[in-house]
Amino acid sequence: MEFFRLKRDIPFMSWGRITTTLSLITFLLAVFFLYSRGLNFSVDFTGGTVMEVNTAGQADLTAMRQVLESLGLRDANVQNFGSSHDVLIRLPLRRGMTSGALSEQVKLALRQRDASVQIRRIEFVGPQVGDELVKDGSAALLFVSLGIVIYLSLRFKWRPAVATIIANLHDVVIILGFFAFFQWEFSLSVLAAVLAVLGYSVNESVVVFDRVRENFRKMRGASVSQVIDNAITRTMSRTIITHGCTQLMVTSMLFFGGEALHYFALALTIGILFGIYSSVLVASPIAMALGMTRADFLVADKKSATASESP
Repeated sequence: MEFFRLKRDIPFMSWGRITTTLSLITFLLAVFFLYSRGLNFSVDFTGGTVMEVNTAGQADLTAMRQVLESLGLRDANVQNFGSSHDVLIRLPLRRGMTSGALSEQVKLALRQRDASVQIRRIEFVGPQVGDELVKDGSAALLFVSLGIVIYLSLRFKWRPAVATIIANLHDVVIILGFFAFFQWEFSLSVLAAVLAVLGYSVNESVVVFDRVRENFRKMRGASVSQVIDNAITRTMSRTIITHGCTQLMVTSMLFFGGEALHYFALALTIGILFGIYSSVLVASPIAMALGMTRADFLVADKKSATASESP
């Protein structure tokens, strides 16, 4: 299925120096903000108080957030939990106040707003648990990256594999840079979005390089840049369909998913946009700069053909 078919190839590789330079600048800015500002970790990572609240009628999350803001708890997270009557409130650590005193203050303020509020559960997430989540999250990101490296090394030769890995890590760092610059809350759901973007970007890069491999068999007299330009142009319709449908779903979560899914959808949106950009205008120019040739894609086929012809 194709929305359109272009008669002429778009000269993407002629823009390679410009696009990779822009990507390098964006990448360095993201690293700078990560170093200077750091990530605004949620209660999942830093520790704090978790309260499960039940109301007689449908819970008014907006009113609850206003109550918490009046107490100076602007970083508190409020979301439905299980049903419209149950609410989960995550409160960050507060200097000079114990977890018990903070939860009691919140309970009294909520009951002043709604007398039917009942506290079902109060738990304190200590800093040790937060440290474990940071380590486990970092380990998950590392193992996913290593798995991608192994997969790409088996799928392609080292030049396209290295280019794809650089492009994918470029996407992850830029997502983290956005969260550091705007100080958006970085929670476990955002970490899940980052891991999803890694796999998503790899898929797009693999599709492009698979088309490059096919073109090397068909376009024998063409240069490497012409082969890549044709591969990207011929996959544009597929890219628009795939990413467009995905972004429709993510956009619905972004605007209608509530606070619980907002930053998750926001991270996916940034990842999808930069994933398209990096797969087309970062991975391929880097592969060319590394000296990618026809042999990087067809040497394996020649070996298999020779083995099949031998008695």
